[in-house]
Amino acid sequence: MKTKCITFIITLLLPIVIFAQNNTNSIQISITNIKSDEGNIRIGLYNGEDNFYKKTYKSIAIKAKKGSLTVTLDDIPDGTYAISLFHDENDNKKLDTNFFKIPNEPYGTSNNAKGNFGPPKWIDAKFSVSEHVVYQSIKI
Repeated sequence: MKTKCITFIITLLLPIVIFAQNNTNSIQISITNIKSDEGNIRIGLYNGEDNFYKKTYKSIAIKAKKGSLTVTLDDIPDGTYAISLFHDENDNKKLDTNFFKIPNEPYGTSNNAKGNFGPPKWIDAKFSVSEHVVYQSIKI
């Protein structure tokens, strides 16, 4: 009797556990126009306008590869996000800029958003994640 009761409870809970584990998404990022193999590509995923360029929700650095490469960010809950990335050619872990704060290293943003007299805005870079896999192609 005890074994039947435990089996019954497991049978009821198993679909809930499986559903909870599969309720996340992935973002597949295709990065193009990479000019060299030097350094790393540093990617930041942001989950809100207040955090944009300030605090990443998730970040990753991958070895640069001339031409293009694809990166997948897994375990992303439904929501609104933006991506900012740059080619850290000298691998000093920061986006190098000139005296006027204009970047010296290639960079890109989700939706290939461009900035006017400053970095791209959240409104132009944001995208929704609610499908199992979301694709972003970013040219740097």
